[in-house]
Amino acid sequence: MRESRGSGRPGLARPRPERGAPPAGVPVPRSRRTQLHPGAWWLWALALGTAATRTTNPLLLALLITVSGYVVAVRRPHTPWARSYGAFVKLAAAVLVLRLAFAVVLGSPIPGTHTLFTLPEVPLPGWAQGIRLGGRVTAEGLVFALYDALRLAALLVCVGAANALASPSRLLKSLPGALYELGVAVVVALTFAPNLIADVRRLRAARRLRGRPDKGVRGLVQVGLPVLEGALERSVSLAAAMDARGYGRTAEVPPAVRRATAALTLGGLLGVCAGTYGLLTAEGDRYGLPVLLAGLASALAGLRLGGRRTLRTRYRPDPWDARAWLVTASGAAAAALLLLAGSLDPGGLNPGVVPLEPPALPLWPAAAVLVGLLPAFVTPAPETVRDPREEPTT
Repeated sequence: MRESRGSGRPGLARPRPERGAPPAGVPVPRSRRTQLHPGAWWLWALALGTAATRTTNPLLLALLITVSGYVVAVRRPHTPWARSYGAFVKLAAAVLVLRLAFAVVLGSPIPGTHTLFTLPEVPLPGWAQGIRLGGRVTAEGLVFALYDALRLAALLVCVGAANALASPSRLLKSLPGALYELGVAVVVALTFAPNLIADVRRLRAARRLRGRPDKGVRGLVQVGLPVLEGALERSVSLAAAMDARGYGRTAEVPPAVRRATAALTLGGLLGVCAGTYGLLTAEGDRYGLPVLLAGLASALAGLRLGGRRTLRTRYRPDPWDARAWLVTASGAAAAALLLLAGSLDPGGLNPGVVPLEPPALPLWPAAAVLVGLLPAFVTPAPETVRDPREEPTT
């Protein structure tokens, strides 16, 4: 039996790598494998969240949560910040429990005939009319609270999906020039607490290795000074790095352009607020979407003009390709179809609880929600690092 050259086993030839291919154990470079634009993930998730706000049907909301969870499961990258999805799921579960607890203790505005149990009622003064503590707890009130809490939980899960799928640093790099300084401040503020916790853990571990106390008031006092010193040094280093990269420098812009930028941005934000309010209320279905689109267009125009004041370059900018358009369009289609279904069949999207009856699953709104699964099939799979010690087995 002939032993192949360079192989650790007789009769097994080591596969020759292709020309230009990276060695085993080295992840594929970003230039060799195009990643999806992080803004596309956020637009997709926010569109699904908008769809969740238009219905209280628990079956449709559960389907929305399942769709976003499946996309996160198959497309979440192997990075530390991608683990935030579990925290959002736990927060959504806590919202459900708290909403049901408030419905039990504080009562519900929905009248019901199916009494589950009765709590001792606490008498309140006259100025607290309309509020009660304890009393009769009905099945209709609990079901109404469950539907309402499930809608907020679905919205939180959609936001958690965006946090798990979109890289914060790449998203910061993709921000327009007018929002870059604000984005840097937000990223620095969000990373301050994790760095502080890491410093505390490191110093407590060092004190335990030296046999010194790391708990109680004495340990906290002796650990606090090195933590503050490290935070100060990190702040000085960050300020020097930002100054070296030209952070905060602006270009000369004519006064007319500045006034137009302020007017477009302020008017766009007011339009977005008014349009969002219209979409969230039943009375604003007619004007909500047009006002929201007009506000977004005005705000984008203002941000584009405001970007002229920022002297900034991008290294390897993320391209907005056809896959980013498909991902954004899938979320927008799900939201638009649910908005249309809410105007055509409001009873299917918002089932009543009086009389108490099981909700039905409307077919074509459910099919509209399933359109949100498109990113699981058109986006690249997350990169994995192969173990260089793996050997072929035959």
